[in-house]
Formats: sequence, structure tokens, C-alpha cells
Amino acid sequence: MVVYSFYIFDRHTECIYSRKWTPRPISSHSKTTRPQSAAGLPVEPETLASTRKALSKEDDAKLMFGTVFSLRNMVRQLGGEDDHFLSYRTGEYKLHYYETPTRLKFVMITDTRTNNLRIVLHQIWANLYVEFVVKNPLSPVEHPGGIGVANELFEMGLDSFINSVFPS
Repeated sequence: MVVYSFYIFDRHTECIYSRKWTPRPISSHSKTTRPQSAAGLPVEPETLASTRKALSKEDDAKLMFGTVFSLRNMVRQLGGEDDHFLSYRTGEYKLHYYETPTRLKFVMITDTRTNNLRIVLHQIWANLYVEFVVKNPLSPVEHPGGIGVANELFEMGLDSFINSVFPS
């Protein structure tokens, strides 16, 4: 199992932490059905991937939050206030979601074979974020303007935790 990326959003919708480990692979589906160019010639998947414009870190975080926000609202409208959005899966990745009582949002992108990571995200919040960020007197309480979590102990603990849960 592979972890691609991890995000933390505060209650003001700002991305206060993001980390990428491994790039998501090109879909195996795109390798079997080759896209056609304007001239009708097949385009190689590597060429197609290189023509996609890479998103900036800020745009990537906004897109991620927009996706989570929309899915969470859709689940609540269809299922009621007691229903919760936990995860969704596409052909290339699986998104896992956990929201704390203080409305912090933890999002992790993994490969599709990964089971639900609600407990793992809760452990990251309780054992790493609370211990190294919330209890740190030098860490800001609010993160205005997207000033993020800049804590070496949190980052080292997160790396160690991810490597123990998802051994390579």
C-alpha cells in the first residue's frame, strides 16, 4: 500500500499542512486505450502526462478542499446530519477523510487497495498533531493566511508513523 499525499485544513478552509510522498501513477486504463491526436494518430501516455500542466501547491490544496467540501455536503444532504463522509475511490487513488471536533480536516490520498484509514487519521490527529502542534507554546493557535504547521517534530513523527503503518 502506498501513500501519495496528506493534507490538513483548518476551520477557515486554509491548507495548513501538505505533504507528498509518491506521485500518483498514470492510469493503466489510459495505457490500453490510447487517446487520439487531432490528426487521428495515437498519443503516447508519457506525452499526454507531460502535456498536463502541473498545479501549484496552493491550487492543488484548493482543489482538494473543494472536492472534500462538496462530497461532505452531498453526503449530509442525502443522508442527514448523522451521516459522515469517510472516503471515496477512483480508478487511480482513494481519498480518506477525517474531521476533528474542532473542525480540522485531515485528508490522505492512497492507492486503491487501502482499507478505510479513519482510525489512522484519528491517530495522526491525537498522537502527533495534538502532541507536537497544539501543545507547543511556540505554535500559533490560528493559522491566518495559510501560515502552516512548521514543526520538525510533527513532520518527523508523521514520517515515522506513515513508514510504520505503510512499510515499503
